[in-house]
Amino acid sequence: MAGVALRPARTAFHGLFSRLIFPDNCRCCAKPLQKLTRIPVCQECLDLAACPIEAEYQCARCRAPFLNPETLNDDGICPACHAEPEGLDYAWSYGSYDGTLRRLIHVYKYERVDTLAGPLARLLIDALPRDEQFDLIAPMPLHWRKQWDRGFNQADLLAREVADWTGIPYEGRLLRRVKASPAQAGLSFAARQSNVKGVFRVRRNSVPGKHVLLIDDVLTTGATAASAARLLRRTGGASRVSILTLARADRRFAWKVGPEPIYTKKRAARAAGA
Repeated sequence: MAGVALRPARTAFHGLFSRLIFPDNCRCCAKPLQKLTRIPVCQECLDLAACPIEAEYQCARCRAPFLNPETLNDDGICPACHAEPEGLDYAWSYGSYDGTLRRLIHVYKYERVDTLAGPLARLLIDALPRDEQFDLIAPMPLHWRKQWDRGFNQADLLAREVADWTGIPYEGRLLRRVKASPAQAGLSFAARQSNVKGVFRVRRNSVPGKHVLLIDDVLTTGATAASAARLLRRTGGASRVSILTLARADRRFAWKVGPEPIYTKKRAARAAGA
């Protein structure tokens, strides 16, 4: 009986010992790792994820990329930003939410590999504008149920890393998410506005006259972040609110029709190491 009782413990020990001696496979490409590391992703995938957005035309506020300038108004503002004048002042993202970067974010967030926070934060720092001044950094909050299920808030770990690297003060409890809302993708503008109504809470006059930099992993429609920005201005007293994310949904690919554009071919060639 004692041998039977010890078997699960022995099996667990053997599994741990094997992982310490023999490296795991890369969580992105599944190739065997060549060395022991706390980050179960190969250097090649980390390098491939470091692929910044390339666009000839971008919105002056949210930096969304476009195929041509016709979508932008005379001030270089896209329709989404024009429709929300009290939303975000600026939005910066390192790359497009596709390819290796998307897979890396999924490994970090859904497979709970929180050791990726450091390498991913370095991409955020690369995307951080050098000519802007920020008074504090705050993560986009998760609803408590989602954070309980995931075990951590991916935006919070990234925000802490960026604050450590830049020296910008970090405020982890600035925003509180009090409502778990469905995903924004696929909703109309009016539906997105309704979906994020009353999602956040912030202390009154908590950031008077401050430029707040929000941190998150992915920017999709931007409606959730814009809702947070409005609340930080109206209730928190912030003078400006911007957001920095690892990746953003690229509208150029969502609207792609007909033959594959040249920029898609270039990206595929880069990913293949050509």
